[in-house]
Amino acid sequence: MATRVKTQYVCSECGGTSPKWQGQCPHCNAWNTLSEARVEATEKGANRFAALAGAAPVQTLGDIDAREMPRRSTGIDEFDRVLGGGLVEGGVVLIGGDPGIGKSTLLLQALAAMAESCSVLYVSGEESAAQVALRARRLGVDGRKVRLLAETGLERIQATLASEKPQVAVIDSIQTLYSAEMQSAPGSVAQVRECAAQLTRLAKQSGVTVVFVGHVTKEGTLAGPRVLEHMVDTVLYFEGDTHSSFRLVRAFKNRFGAVNELGVFAMTDRGLRGVANPSALFLSQHDVQVAGSCVLVTQEGTRPLLVEVQALVDSSHAPNPRRLSVGLEQQRLAMLLAVLHRHAGVAAHDQDVFVNAVGGVRIQEPAADLAVLLAILSSMRNRPLPRGLVVFGEVGLAGEVRPAPRGQERLREAAKLGFSKAIIPKANAPKHAIEGLEVIAVDRLDKAIDQLKV
Repeated sequence: MATRVKTQYVCSECGGTSPKWQGQCPHCNAWNTLSEARVEATEKGANRFAALAGAAPVQTLGDIDAREMPRRSTGIDEFDRVLGGGLVEGGVVLIGGDPGIGKSTLLLQALAAMAESCSVLYVSGEESAAQVALRARRLGVDGRKVRLLAETGLERIQATLASEKPQVAVIDSIQTLYSAEMQSAPGSVAQVRECAAQLTRLAKQSGVTVVFVGHVTKEGTLAGPRVLEHMVDTVLYFEGDTHSSFRLVRAFKNRFGAVNELGVFAMTDRGLRGVANPSALFLSQHDVQVAGSCVLVTQEGTRPLLVEVQALVDSSHAPNPRRLSVGLEQQRLAMLLAVLHRHAGVAAHDQDVFVNAVGGVRIQEPAADLAVLLAILSSMRNRPLPRGLVVFGEVGLAGEVRPAPRGQERLREAAKLGFSKAIIPKANAPKHAIEGLEVIAVDRLDKAIDQLKV
């Protein structure tokens, strides 16, 4: 029987389908995101997904033998940290980032290191085999054991994976693949979803570890349907400015490890290199103490980081003063300024306020509140904070200083890097003194300000 061809409309935001075009997606309510996709259905009654593993019997959860998944090191310590210890057999990893930020470079280095102990395959859909070889030579990568396939056809890639039987395969990138069974163009929502689904099923059935490289949109999110993030086991994002030599790799989803883990790399002429002491990247070296600068101890996954928060407060010459935050949440800055006025008597309603996290790092936890407020106060009064001071703590709307998780680890990291004074929430006060570090525990914002006498 001939195949039936049908047309459906697919949402580029959520991946949901609709039989007819609408201005608003019925699944996620996004506007103008439905695009036409021609889908070739199989014979009536046939199932394209019949290749799935057989159904398992119903079991009692307590009787299942749960064991830790064995890890395969990538040969790059910072990459292993973000992955939760390494790659997992049958795991699917999606890594996204801006063009030219280092995704292909990092994965080529990792494959060359893993090729010494396991079989690997690099599938390049964007570059020719000669271009990949030229990049490997430029990076000084030993590619003698790295198998390479320059191909974009999904069926041919599946056949190669079945014949080569690699233990680790990199698909660079998922948006360049296409399936001959689909009429849509490569990179369309339907093609990306279908190719990712087929390769994910292959990974689960054969045990090969698959790493997808994904393009990102101008907003910084992965291009294509968001359902792609739900299919895979781990989602990593490259962060950082392409004009800077430093790159950050952050885990946003990880079924085999911790999320919000951070890996720090430096881009050199020989590729990406892990940074052993990342706190040094985010601290400015001032010859003299400057106003508007406060050092924060933030927590990225299991790693405490010291980051310099800078603030600049200046008289506004416009009816609406500006509130600009780089690396910190914009809306939270307006809230903190209201708390500063209400509970510390410091008004900034006629001032422009600019806040920046040094080094291009993005701070998402509320434990940065106290450091932001003290930096703003220091700039407003043009008085530097004491040398060797570190701060962390969340500030509530009632002016209270709330505790932050893993306070002891933050304090130990600050002491290790030579800081001598810390202002922290009262609930994070250590039970035993930390050598070389004077700890001041406060429960209110006004008490923290009184301790500094700025």
